[in-house]
Amino acid sequence: MSGLAPGLADPAHDSQRLFRAVLDAFSHPGRVVSLTQAPEAVAPLSRAATAFLLTLVDRETPLWLAPDLDSDDVKVFVRFHTGAPLVQREADALFAVVTPDRTPLLDGFAIGTDPYPDRSATVIVEVPSLSDGESFTLRGPGIDGRTSLAVAGLPASFRAEWAANHALFPCGVDLVFTCGTELVALPRSILVEG
Repeated sequence: MSGLAPGLADPAHDSQRLFRAVLDAFSHPGRVVSLTQAPEAVAPLSRAATAFLLTLVDRETPLWLAPDLDSDDVKVFVRFHTGAPLVQREADALFAVVTPDRTPLLDGFAIGTDPYPDRSATVIVEVPSLSDGESFTLRGPGIDGRTSLAVAGLPASFRAEWAANHALFPCGVDLVFTCGTELVALPRSILVEG
């Protein structure tokens, strides 16, 4: 294990700025949001995923890490900077970080319940690119008509998995795709078309 990666330089102001950027992404699904002043990444996470965790994860939000991201450096970083409990089971997590080679991508995460749809997971998916790869058309709240999004590296099962997740609305998981210093939100309310 190497030295502890730094967190936010100015926690109060940086977390507010990053929270506004994440809120912008969720308010405009499919929009690539650049986190130009994202903090240093804790490997193997991207700067965007690191920023997302520092902004939204805390002592009351259990986090699950996919095995290929579950390094000692990441665990120490998360515990020190956020205090978030790290859980062993996907179903216990409110936040999760995965890579797109996890198949099925959305399986096992909390989807909430009809009385409490907010008790579902947000899954951060580290992808190789948010400009290349398979293109999707998105429709739904926050989108004026339609918009398109290209994400590289998603499993072949993604469209079918997302259709099943969307059908659970208001339950279901929300996705955040991250790459480098960029992120894109895909709330469960959004329909993914060809």
